[in-house]
Amino acid sequence: MEQLVQVSGLSKRFSNFTAVDDLSFTVNKGDVYGFLGQNGAGKSTTIRMLTSLIQPTSGTITVNGVQLAGNKKQVLKNIGAVIEKPDLYKYMSAYENLEVFAKLSGVPHGKQVLMNQLEIVGLANRASDVVKTFSQGMKQRLGIAIALVHNPPLVILDEPTNGLDPQGIADVRNLILSLSKTHQKTVIVSSHLLSEIEQVATRILIIDKGKKLVEGNAGELLDPNKILLAIDTQDGARTQALLQSSEWTNYLQPMRENTCVLQLPKYDVPKITTWLVQQGVQIYAITPKQTLEDYFLNITSGKQHVATYTN
Repeated sequence: MEQLVQVSGLSKRFSNFTAVDDLSFTVNKGDVYGFLGQNGAGKSTTIRMLTSLIQPTSGTITVNGVQLAGNKKQVLKNIGAVIEKPDLYKYMSAYENLEVFAKLSGVPHGKQVLMNQLEIVGLANRASDVVKTFSQGMKQRLGIAIALVHNPPLVILDEPTNGLDPQGIADVRNLILSLSKTHQKTVIVSSHLLSEIEQVATRILIIDKGKKLVEGNAGELLDPNKILLAIDTQDGARTQALLQSSEWTNYLQPMRENTCVLQLPKYDVPKITTWLVQQGVQIYAITPKQTLEDYFLNITSGKQHVATYTN
């Protein structure tokens, strides 16, 4: 798979606080790349570095084979982004907004091209309507049309469904899928709505306290033939050590307090349970976990944030 984005050793420090800590990841062409983390995990800081809004303390960002450092203008031609809520001229029409931003981008287009952009985001029939009459979801879709105006291969969306009603969320979700499948765009999307990421992402990155916890194909992380198993025992550290030196070591996930977590085929659950008992492990509970939310909460710190990541 050809890589479009390579991030290596990326860090950002603000005085004594490290927001992003030695973060490395890759985004392949055609990915819908889900970027997940709790509030304060470093997602927005990372996105701001990717879009050159802030400078990294260290590390490199490469987009389409060109390093961002020293080549800002060239790299940004390859990126369209909506960071939080789009800034729009509310007393101008959707078409006029798109026309203004096309001129600002240095690639003004004819009317048909701009109308095609509005068609992509489902706003062609509202092209002449002033933006102040739009719902928040429509404004978000217009912001995405503006991000696409210079036809970039990479689209970055930071919390694109934040504050939207259920219909607005569904519209943005379908638009993300359309950008990927119909228009061959690579999309990086950060969100706190785990169920939305679960429905659109082909690959997922989870960070916590600025560090990467896991990166991989969504199908592998959420394989229906596999299960996340949380095992509470009397001595979690001993249980983890036993598992690390056993045939189960490749299934181990990061430990949560006194809980061992594995991702393994469902048919192996009886086998590992029997094996642990044979090792003299006192098991208090074995809990299956199967959703992205379960997976996320088991590998990130702070289970007290459950309410933030539910719908």
